[in-house]
Amino acid sequence: MSQQSRDPGHRTHLRRGAVGVAGILFFVLSAQAPLTGIVGTLPVPLGLGNGGGAPAAYLVVGAVIAVFAVGFITMSRHVTDAGAFYTYVTRGLGGTVGVGASQTALLCYGATQAGMYGLYGVVVKGLAVQYLSVDLPWWVWAVATMALVQILGSLNIELGAKLLAFLVVAESSLLVAFAIHESVTGGGPQGLNLTGSFAPSAFLAGAPGVALTFAIASMIGFESAAIYAEEARNPTRTVPRATYLSVVVISVFFSFVSWMVVSHHGADRVQDVARAALRDGDATSVVLAPVTDTLGPWATDTMAVLLASSLLAGILAFHNAINRYLHSLGSTGVLPARLSHTNRHGAPHVAGLTQTVLALCMVAPFAVAGADPVVTLLTWGGGVAVLSLLVLYILTSLSIVAFFRRTRLDTRPWHTLIAPSVSVLLLLGVMVMAIANFPTLISASGGTALLLELGVLLVFVGGLVLGAVRGGRLGGGLRTEGRETEPAPPEVPSSL
Repeated sequence: MSQQSRDPGHRTHLRRGAVGVAGILFFVLSAQAPLTGIVGTLPVPLGLGNGGGAPAAYLVVGAVIAVFAVGFITMSRHVTDAGAFYTYVTRGLGGTVGVGASQTALLCYGATQAGMYGLYGVVVKGLAVQYLSVDLPWWVWAVATMALVQILGSLNIELGAKLLAFLVVAESSLLVAFAIHESVTGGGPQGLNLTGSFAPSAFLAGAPGVALTFAIASMIGFESAAIYAEEARNPTRTVPRATYLSVVVISVFFSFVSWMVVSHHGADRVQDVARAALRDGDATSVVLAPVTDTLGPWATDTMAVLLASSLLAGILAFHNAINRYLHSLGSTGVLPARLSHTNRHGAPHVAGLTQTVLALCMVAPFAVAGADPVVTLLTWGGGVAVLSLLVLYILTSLSIVAFFRRTRLDTRPWHTLIAPSVSVLLLLGVMVMAIANFPTLISASGGTALLLELGVLLVFVGGLVLGAVRGGRLGGGLRTEGRETEPAPPEVPSSL
Protein backbone atom coordinates (compact mmCIF):
# COMPACT_ATOMS: atom_id res chain seq x y z
CA MET A 1 0.00 0.00 0.00
CA SER A 2 1.52 3.28 -0.97
CA GLN A 3 2.20 5.60 1.90
CA GLN A 4 2.23 8.48 -0.50
CA SER A 5 -1.26 7.77 -1.71
CA ARG A 6 -2.57 7.91 1.82
CA ASP A 7 -1.39 11.43 2.49
CA PRO A 8 0.28 12.95 -0.56
CA GLY A 9 0.78 16.35 1.07
CA HIS A 10 3.16 15.09 3.73
CA ARG A 11 6.48 13.28 3.95
CA THR A 12 6.08 9.76 5.33
CA HIS A 13 9.39 8.07 4.52
CA LEU A 14 12.04 7.35 7.10
CA ARG A 15 15.64 8.33 6.41
CA ARG A 16 17.04 5.49 4.29
CA GLY A 17 20.63 4.23 4.46
CA ALA A 18 21.36 6.33 7.52
CA VAL A 19 22.64 3.73 10.01
CA GLY A 20 24.92 0.71 9.83
CA VAL A 21 25.65 -2.38 11.95
CA ALA A 22 27.37 -0.46 14.75
CA GLY A 23 24.60 2.13 14.96
CA ILE A 24 21.83 -0.46 15.18
CA LEU A 25 23.87 -2.47 17.70
CA PHE A 26 24.08 0.57 19.98
CA PHE A 27 20.32 1.14 19.70
CA VAL A 28 19.83 -2.44 20.87
CA LEU A 29 22.42 -2.28 23.65
CA SER A 30 21.16 1.06 24.95
CA ALA A 31 17.67 -0.42 25.32
CA GLN A 32 19.22 -3.00 27.65
CA ALA A 33 20.64 -0.20 29.86
CA PRO A 34 23.53 -2.47 30.97
CA LEU A 35 24.39 -0.57 34.14
CA THR A 36 20.73 -0.50 35.20
CA GLY A 37 20.40 -4.22 34.50
CA ILE A 38 23.42 -5.07 36.65
CA VAL A 39 23.15 -2.57 39.52
CA GLY A 40 19.37 -2.29 39.69
CA THR A 41 18.07 -5.78 38.99
CA LEU A 42 20.87 -8.36 39.47
CA PRO A 43 20.40 -8.45 43.29
CA VAL A 44 16.89 -9.91 42.83
CA PRO A 45 17.87 -13.13 40.99
CA LEU A 46 20.90 -13.43 43.26
CA GLY A 47 18.78 -13.15 46.40
CA LEU A 48 15.43 -14.61 45.40
CA GLY A 49 16.39 -16.79 42.44
CA ASN A 50 19.20 -19.31 42.19
CA GLY A 51 21.91 -17.33 43.95
CA GLY A 52 25.37 -18.05 42.59
CA GLY A 53 23.82 -19.79 39.56
CA ALA A 54 22.27 -16.57 38.24
CA PRO A 55 25.08 -15.91 35.69
CA ALA A 56 24.18 -19.14 33.89
CA ALA A 57 20.61 -17.89 33.32
CA TYR A 58 21.89 -15.18 30.95
CA LEU A 59 23.65 -17.79 28.82
CA VAL A 60 20.58 -20.05 28.81
CA VAL A 61 18.34 -17.19 27.70
CA GLY A 62 20.95 -16.12 25.17
CA ALA A 63 20.82 -19.60 23.66
CA VAL A 64 16.99 -19.54 23.56
CA ILE A 65 16.97 -16.13 21.86
CA ALA A 66 19.66 -17.29 19.42
CA VAL A 67 17.35 -20.12 18.33
CA PHE A 68 14.49 -17.63 18.01
CA ALA A 69 16.75 -15.31 16.00
CA VAL A 70 17.30 -17.93 13.28
CA GLY A 71 13.74 -17.60 12.00
CA PHE A 72 13.54 -13.91 12.93
CA ILE A 73 16.53 -13.09 10.74
CA THR A 74 15.29 -15.29 7.90
CA MET A 75 12.01 -13.35 7.99
CA SER A 76 13.86 -10.03 8.01
CA ARG A 77 15.36 -10.83 4.60
CA HIS A 78 11.87 -10.85 3.06
CA VAL A 79 9.97 -8.28 5.19
CA THR A 80 11.42 -4.84 5.95
CA ASP A 81 9.31 -2.54 8.06
CA ALA A 82 9.64 -0.33 11.14
CA GLY A 83 7.02 -2.38 13.00
CA ALA A 84 9.01 -5.62 13.02
CA PHE A 85 7.03 -7.92 15.33
CA TYR A 86 3.75 -6.39 14.13
CA THR A 87 4.65 -6.77 10.48
CA TYR A 88 6.03 -10.28 10.87
CA VAL A 89 2.96 -11.54 12.72
CA THR A 90 0.72 -9.83 10.16
CA ARG A 91 2.49 -11.51 7.26
CA GLY A 92 2.29 -14.91 8.92
CA LEU A 93 -0.94 -15.00 10.94
CA GLY A 94 -3.00 -12.22 9.35
CA GLY A 95 -3.86 -8.61 10.02
CA THR A 96 -6.11 -9.18 13.05
CA VAL A 97 -3.47 -11.08 15.04
CA GLY A 98 -0.81 -8.69 13.75
CA VAL A 99 -2.60 -5.67 15.19
CA GLY A 100 -2.98 -7.56 18.48
CA ALA A 101 0.78 -8.07 18.46
CA SER A 102 1.36 -4.39 17.68
CA GLN A 103 -0.58 -3.26 20.73
CA THR A 104 1.25 -5.79 22.88
CA ALA A 105 4.56 -4.43 21.59
CA LEU A 106 3.54 -0.87 22.38
CA LEU A 107 2.60 -2.00 25.89
CA CYS A 108 5.90 -3.84 26.29
CA TYR A 109 8.08 -0.91 25.27
CA GLY A 110 5.87 1.71 26.88
CA ALA A 111 5.84 -0.10 30.24
CA THR A 112 9.60 -0.56 30.13
CA GLN A 113 10.18 3.09 29.36
CA ALA A 114 7.76 4.25 32.05
CA GLY A 115 9.58 2.10 34.61
CA MET A 116 12.87 3.61 33.51
CA TYR A 117 11.46 7.10 33.99
CA GLY A 118 10.59 6.17 37.58
CA LEU A 119 14.09 4.99 38.45
CA TYR A 120 15.66 7.82 36.43
CA GLY A 121 13.70 10.42 38.38
CA VAL A 122 14.89 8.96 41.70
CA VAL A 123 18.54 8.76 40.58
CA VAL A 124 18.64 12.30 39.18
CA LYS A 125 16.82 13.65 42.25
CA GLY A 126 19.58 12.18 44.42
CA LEU A 127 22.32 13.61 42.24
CA ALA A 128 20.69 17.05 42.24
CA VAL A 129 20.44 17.05 46.02
CA GLN A 130 24.04 15.90 46.43
CA TYR A 131 25.76 18.13 43.89
CA LEU A 132 23.40 21.07 43.33
CA SER A 133 21.57 21.26 46.67
CA VAL A 134 18.33 21.26 44.66
CA ASP A 135 15.54 19.09 46.06
CA LEU A 136 12.71 18.58 43.58
CA PRO A 137 10.23 15.68 43.29
CA TRP A 138 11.37 12.76 41.13
CA TRP A 139 8.61 13.35 38.62
CA VAL A 140 9.84 16.88 37.83
CA TRP A 141 13.08 15.41 36.51
CA ALA A 142 11.17 12.73 34.64
CA VAL A 143 8.90 15.23 32.88
CA ALA A 144 11.82 17.53 32.03
CA THR A 145 13.61 14.57 30.47
CA MET A 146 10.51 13.69 28.44
CA ALA A 147 10.87 17.09 26.78
CA LEU A 148 14.58 16.47 26.11
CA VAL A 149 13.90 13.02 24.67
CA GLN A 150 11.16 14.46 22.45
CA ILE A 151 13.66 16.92 20.99
CA LEU A 152 16.36 14.30 20.47
CA GLY A 153 13.89 11.89 18.89
CA SER A 154 12.88 14.55 16.34
CA LEU A 155 16.42 14.90 15.03
CA ASN A 156 18.12 12.63 12.50
CA ILE A 157 18.77 9.05 13.50
CA GLU A 158 22.55 9.33 13.01
CA LEU A 159 22.73 11.81 15.90
CA GLY A 160 20.71 9.47 18.10
CA ALA A 161 22.96 6.51 17.24
CA LYS A 162 26.11 8.48 18.05
CA LEU A 163 24.72 9.77 21.35
CA LEU A 164 23.65 6.28 22.39
CA ALA A 165 27.04 4.89 21.38
CA PHE A 166 28.76 7.37 23.71
CA LEU A 167 26.42 6.67 26.62
CA VAL A 168 26.57 2.87 26.24
CA VAL A 169 30.37 2.86 26.07
CA ALA A 170 30.57 5.11 29.12
CA GLU A 171 28.25 3.03 31.29
CA SER A 172 29.68 -0.31 30.20
CA SER A 173 33.34 0.66 30.63
CA LEU A 174 33.19 0.83 34.42
CA LEU A 175 31.54 -2.57 34.70
CA VAL A 176 33.98 -4.11 32.23
CA ALA A 177 36.91 -2.59 34.12
CA PHE A 178 35.60 -4.08 37.37
CA ALA A 179 34.96 -7.49 35.82
CA ILE A 180 38.37 -7.71 34.14
CA HIS A 181 40.16 -6.61 37.32
CA GLU A 182 38.21 -9.14 39.37
CA SER A 183 38.99 -11.95 36.93
CA VAL A 184 42.70 -11.09 36.76
CA THR A 185 43.08 -10.88 40.55
CA GLY A 186 41.29 -14.16 41.09
CA GLY A 187 38.01 -13.11 42.62
CA GLY A 188 37.04 -13.14 46.30
CA PRO A 189 37.71 -15.63 49.11
CA GLN A 190 36.44 -18.59 47.06
CA GLY A 191 38.24 -17.53 43.89
CA LEU A 192 36.75 -17.77 40.42
CA ASN A 193 34.33 -20.60 41.18
CA LEU A 194 33.26 -21.65 37.70
CA THR A 195 31.15 -24.62 38.82
CA GLY A 196 29.52 -22.51 41.53
CA SER A 197 27.86 -20.40 38.83
CA PHE A 198 27.69 -22.52 35.69
CA ALA A 199 27.29 -26.14 36.76
CA PRO A 200 23.79 -27.53 36.09
CA SER A 201 23.29 -28.04 39.83
CA ALA A 202 24.09 -24.34 40.46
CA PHE A 203 21.71 -23.17 37.75
CA LEU A 204 18.85 -25.40 38.99
CA ALA A 205 19.29 -24.47 42.66
CA GLY A 206 16.66 -22.39 44.44
CA ALA A 207 14.23 -20.71 42.05
CA PRO A 208 15.85 -20.67 38.57
CA GLY A 209 12.59 -19.35 37.12
CA VAL A 210 13.22 -15.98 38.78
CA ALA A 211 16.69 -15.77 37.25
CA LEU A 212 15.40 -16.78 33.82
CA THR A 213 12.66 -14.14 33.99
CA PHE A 214 15.15 -11.38 34.78
CA ALA A 215 17.46 -12.65 32.05
CA ILE A 216 14.58 -12.39 29.55
CA ALA A 217 14.09 -8.80 30.74
CA SER A 218 17.69 -8.08 29.73
CA MET A 219 16.70 -8.91 26.13
CA ILE A 220 13.93 -6.32 25.86
CA GLY A 221 14.80 -4.16 22.85
CA PHE A 222 16.33 -7.05 20.92
CA GLU A 223 13.79 -6.38 18.12
CA SER A 224 15.39 -2.99 17.50
CA ALA A 225 17.71 -4.52 14.92
CA ALA A 226 14.70 -5.15 12.65
CA ILE A 227 12.80 -2.00 13.67
CA TYR A 228 15.50 0.13 12.03
CA ALA A 229 15.68 -2.01 8.89
CA GLU A 230 14.09 0.72 6.72
CA GLU A 231 16.78 3.16 7.86
CA ALA A 232 19.69 0.73 7.59
CA ARG A 233 22.32 0.56 4.88
CA ASN A 234 21.92 -2.77 3.10
CA PRO A 235 19.35 -4.17 5.58
CA THR A 236 19.64 -7.76 4.32
CA ARG A 237 23.19 -7.82 5.71
CA THR A 238 23.02 -5.16 8.42
CA VAL A 239 20.01 -6.55 10.34
CA PRO A 240 21.28 -10.16 10.65
CA ARG A 241 24.75 -9.04 11.74
CA ALA A 242 23.40 -6.56 14.29
CA THR A 243 20.90 -9.13 15.60
CA TYR A 244 23.40 -11.92 16.20
CA LEU A 245 25.98 -9.50 17.59
CA SER A 246 23.45 -8.08 20.04
CA VAL A 247 22.44 -11.54 21.32
CA VAL A 248 26.06 -12.56 21.87
CA VAL A 249 27.18 -9.27 23.40
CA ILE A 250 24.19 -8.96 25.75
CA SER A 251 24.23 -12.53 27.05
CA VAL A 252 28.02 -12.72 27.45
CA PHE A 253 28.26 -9.25 29.03
CA PHE A 254 25.55 -9.87 31.64
CA SER A 255 26.83 -13.37 32.38
CA PHE A 256 30.48 -12.34 32.76
CA VAL A 257 29.84 -9.25 34.90
CA SER A 258 27.33 -11.04 37.14
CA TRP A 259 29.80 -13.94 37.54
CA MET A 260 32.45 -11.50 38.75
CA VAL A 261 29.96 -10.03 41.26
CA VAL A 262 29.24 -13.56 42.49
CA SER A 263 32.96 -14.34 42.63
CA HIS A 264 33.65 -11.24 44.71
CA HIS A 265 31.13 -12.28 47.36
CA GLY A 266 31.58 -16.03 46.94
CA ALA A 267 29.11 -18.37 45.24
CA ASP A 268 28.10 -19.89 48.59
CA ARG A 269 27.57 -16.51 50.28
CA VAL A 270 26.13 -14.26 47.59
CA GLN A 271 22.50 -15.31 48.10
CA ASP A 272 22.59 -14.42 51.80
CA VAL A 273 24.29 -11.10 51.00
CA ALA A 274 21.69 -10.24 48.36
CA ARG A 275 18.76 -11.23 50.57
CA ALA A 276 20.05 -9.05 53.39
CA ALA A 277 20.50 -6.09 51.01
CA LEU A 278 16.99 -6.52 49.61
CA ARG A 279 15.55 -6.75 53.11
CA ASP A 280 17.35 -3.55 54.16
CA GLY A 281 16.28 -1.65 51.05
CA ASP A 282 19.88 -1.29 49.86
CA ALA A 283 19.92 -3.69 46.93
CA THR A 284 22.40 -1.68 44.84
CA SER A 285 25.11 -2.29 47.46
CA VAL A 286 25.37 -5.89 46.21
CA VAL A 287 27.10 -4.52 43.10
CA LEU A 288 28.33 -1.10 44.23
CA ALA A 289 30.32 -2.50 47.15
CA PRO A 290 32.39 -4.90 44.99
CA VAL A 291 33.00 -2.20 42.38
CA THR A 292 34.13 0.25 45.07
CA ASP A 293 36.33 -2.38 46.75
CA THR A 294 37.92 -3.23 43.42
CA LEU A 295 38.32 0.16 41.72
CA GLY A 296 38.27 2.56 44.66
CA PRO A 297 35.81 5.04 46.26
CA TRP A 298 35.75 7.26 43.16
CA ALA A 299 33.80 4.54 41.37
CA THR A 300 30.72 4.98 43.58
CA ASP A 301 30.05 8.58 42.56
CA THR A 302 30.99 7.87 38.96
CA MET A 303 28.60 4.94 38.82
CA ALA A 304 25.74 7.08 40.14
CA VAL A 305 26.21 9.52 37.27
CA LEU A 306 26.60 6.71 34.75
CA LEU A 307 23.43 5.06 36.07
CA ALA A 308 21.54 8.23 35.15
CA SER A 309 23.09 8.25 31.67
CA SER A 310 22.33 4.53 31.31
CA LEU A 311 18.66 5.19 32.00
CA LEU A 312 18.63 8.18 29.63
CA ALA A 313 20.08 6.00 26.87
CA GLY A 314 17.45 3.33 27.46
CA ILE A 315 14.62 5.86 27.54
CA LEU A 316 15.75 7.39 24.25
CA ALA A 317 16.12 3.96 22.63
CA PHE A 318 12.58 2.95 23.58
CA HIS A 319 11.25 6.35 22.49
CA ASN A 320 12.72 5.75 19.03
CA ALA A 321 11.45 2.16 18.89
CA ILE A 322 7.89 3.16 19.82
CA ASN A 323 8.06 5.98 17.25
CA ARG A 324 8.80 3.48 14.53
CA TYR A 325 5.94 1.25 15.62
CA LEU A 326 3.47 4.13 15.56
CA HIS A 327 4.84 5.24 12.20
CA SER A 328 4.29 1.75 10.78
CA LEU A 329 0.77 1.54 12.22
CA GLY A 330 -0.05 4.94 10.73
CA SER A 331 1.39 3.92 7.35
CA THR A 332 -0.77 0.80 7.14
CA GLY A 333 -3.95 2.52 8.32
CA VAL A 334 -4.33 0.73 11.66
CA LEU A 335 -3.91 4.08 13.44
CA PRO A 336 -4.41 7.61 12.04
CA ALA A 337 -2.28 8.35 8.98
CA ARG A 338 -0.81 11.46 10.63
CA LEU A 339 1.39 9.16 12.70
CA SER A 340 3.28 8.28 9.51
CA HIS A 341 4.35 11.90 8.90
CA THR A 342 8.08 12.56 9.07
CA ASN A 343 10.00 15.83 9.30
CA ARG A 344 12.92 17.12 7.26
CA HIS A 345 15.29 14.88 9.24
CA GLY A 346 13.29 11.80 8.23
CA ALA A 347 12.18 11.35 11.86
CA PRO A 348 8.56 10.39 12.69
CA HIS A 349 7.89 13.60 14.65
CA VAL A 350 4.12 13.17 15.01
CA ALA A 351 4.60 9.64 16.33
CA GLY A 352 7.30 11.02 18.62
CA LEU A 353 4.99 13.60 20.15
CA THR A 354 2.32 10.94 20.59
CA GLN A 355 4.81 8.66 22.33
CA THR A 356 5.83 11.45 24.70
CA VAL A 357 2.18 12.06 25.63
CA LEU A 358 1.68 8.33 26.24
CA ALA A 359 4.76 8.25 28.48
CA LEU A 360 3.40 11.18 30.47
CA CYS A 361 0.05 9.41 30.87
CA MET A 362 1.76 6.26 32.17
CA VAL A 363 3.95 8.11 34.67
CA ALA A 364 1.45 10.72 35.90
CA PRO A 365 -0.82 8.40 37.97
CA PHE A 366 2.13 7.20 40.06
CA ALA A 367 3.26 10.79 40.64
CA VAL A 368 -0.24 11.95 41.63
CA ALA A 369 -0.70 8.98 43.96
CA GLY A 370 2.64 9.63 45.62
CA ALA A 371 3.68 6.03 44.97
CA ASP A 372 7.27 4.89 45.29
CA PRO A 373 8.47 5.01 41.65
CA VAL A 374 10.93 2.16 42.13
CA VAL A 375 8.75 -0.24 44.12
CA THR A 376 5.71 0.31 41.88
CA LEU A 377 6.41 1.98 38.53
CA LEU A 378 9.74 0.27 37.84
CA THR A 379 8.89 -3.23 39.04
CA TRP A 380 5.34 -3.32 37.70
CA GLY A 381 6.44 -1.93 34.34
CA GLY A 382 9.23 -4.49 34.13
CA GLY A 383 6.90 -7.39 34.91
CA VAL A 384 4.33 -6.34 32.33
CA ALA A 385 7.09 -5.87 29.76
CA VAL A 386 8.49 -9.39 30.31
CA LEU A 387 5.10 -11.06 29.83
CA SER A 388 4.34 -8.92 26.79
CA LEU A 389 7.73 -9.71 25.27
CA LEU A 390 7.22 -13.46 25.67
CA VAL A 391 3.83 -13.21 23.94
CA LEU A 392 5.49 -11.36 21.05
CA TYR A 393 8.31 -13.89 20.72
CA ILE A 394 5.87 -16.81 20.62
CA LEU A 395 3.54 -15.15 18.10
CA THR A 396 6.47 -14.18 15.90
CA SER A 397 7.87 -17.72 15.88
CA LEU A 398 4.46 -19.10 14.90
CA SER A 399 4.10 -16.48 12.17
CA ILE A 400 7.51 -17.37 10.70
CA VAL A 401 6.46 -20.99 10.29
CA ALA A 402 3.13 -19.98 8.73
CA PHE A 403 4.70 -17.38 6.42
CA PHE A 404 7.26 -19.72 4.87
CA ARG A 405 4.89 -22.70 4.70
CA ARG A 406 2.56 -20.51 2.64
CA THR A 407 4.98 -18.52 0.48
CA ARG A 408 7.81 -21.06 0.03
CA LEU A 409 10.19 -18.08 -0.33
CA ASP A 410 12.70 -20.06 1.74
CA THR A 411 12.45 -23.83 2.08
CA ARG A 412 15.35 -24.54 4.45
CA PRO A 413 13.82 -26.69 7.24
CA TRP A 414 16.08 -25.48 10.07
CA HIS A 415 15.56 -21.78 9.33
CA THR A 416 11.83 -21.79 8.59
CA LEU A 417 10.37 -24.71 10.57
CA ILE A 418 12.59 -26.46 13.10
CA ALA A 419 14.24 -23.47 14.81
CA PRO A 420 11.00 -21.42 15.06
CA SER A 421 9.09 -24.45 16.38
CA VAL A 422 11.77 -25.24 18.98
CA SER A 423 11.79 -21.59 20.06
CA VAL A 424 8.01 -21.74 20.64
CA LEU A 425 8.42 -24.70 23.00
CA LEU A 426 11.34 -23.10 24.84
CA LEU A 427 9.58 -19.75 25.18
CA LEU A 428 6.39 -21.40 26.44
CA GLY A 429 8.47 -23.04 29.17
CA VAL A 430 9.99 -19.68 30.11
CA MET A 431 6.51 -18.10 30.15
CA VAL A 432 5.21 -20.74 32.55
CA MET A 433 8.14 -19.99 34.86
CA ALA A 434 7.57 -16.24 34.52
CA ILE A 435 3.89 -16.50 35.46
CA ALA A 436 4.69 -18.82 38.38
CA ASN A 437 7.22 -16.30 39.70
CA PHE A 438 5.35 -13.15 38.71
CA PRO A 439 4.57 -11.88 42.25
CA THR A 440 8.29 -12.16 43.07
CA LEU A 441 9.22 -10.45 39.84
CA ILE A 442 7.07 -7.39 40.56
CA SER A 443 7.51 -7.47 44.35
CA ALA A 444 3.74 -7.32 44.87
CA SER A 445 0.81 -9.40 46.11
CA GLY A 446 -0.85 -12.15 44.11
CA GLY A 447 -3.86 -9.89 43.50
CA THR A 448 -1.75 -7.14 41.96
CA ALA A 449 0.14 -9.71 39.91
CA LEU A 450 -3.13 -11.12 38.55
CA LEU A 451 -4.39 -7.67 37.58
CA LEU A 452 -1.20 -6.89 35.67
CA GLU A 453 -1.28 -10.28 33.94
CA LEU A 454 -4.88 -9.67 32.91
CA GLY A 455 -3.84 -6.23 31.68
CA VAL A 456 -1.45 -7.81 29.17
CA LEU A 457 -4.21 -10.15 28.01
CA LEU A 458 -6.73 -7.32 27.67
CA VAL A 459 -4.35 -5.21 25.58
CA PHE A 460 -3.76 -8.13 23.22
CA VAL A 461 -7.50 -8.86 22.94
CA GLY A 462 -8.18 -5.15 22.41
CA GLY A 463 -5.65 -5.25 19.57
CA LEU A 464 -7.48 -8.20 18.04
CA VAL A 465 -10.71 -6.23 18.12
CA LEU A 466 -8.99 -3.21 16.56
CA GLY A 467 -7.50 -5.45 13.88
CA ALA A 468 -10.88 -6.99 13.09
CA VAL A 469 -12.51 -3.55 12.82
CA ARG A 470 -9.76 -1.96 10.73
CA GLY A 471 -8.89 -5.07 8.72
CA GLY A 472 -11.65 -4.62 6.16
CA ARG A 473 -10.43 -1.11 5.34
CA LEU A 474 -6.78 -2.13 5.16
CA GLY A 475 -7.16 -4.75 2.47
CA GLY A 476 -3.85 -5.62 0.91
CA GLY A 477 -1.98 -3.26 3.19
CA LEU A 478 -1.94 -5.88 5.90
CA ARG A 479 -2.32 -9.08 3.97
CA THR A 480 0.14 -8.95 1.09
CA GLU A 481 3.69 -10.31 1.36
CA GLY A 482 5.12 -6.96 0.34
CA ARG A 483 4.12 -3.35 0.60
CA GLU A 484 4.72 -0.56 -1.86
CA THR A 485 6.68 2.31 -0.49
CA GLU A 486 7.35 5.75 -1.80
CA PRO A 487 10.64 6.20 -3.64
CA ALA A 488 13.54 6.11 -1.23
CA PRO A 489 15.73 9.19 -0.96
CA PRO A 490 19.45 8.84 -1.65
CA GLU A 491 21.42 6.91 0.94
CA VAL A 492 23.11 9.05 3.54
CA PRO A 493 26.71 8.31 4.54
CA SER A 494 27.18 7.63 8.22
CA SER A 495 30.07 6.63 10.44
CA LEU A 496 27.70 4.31 12.28
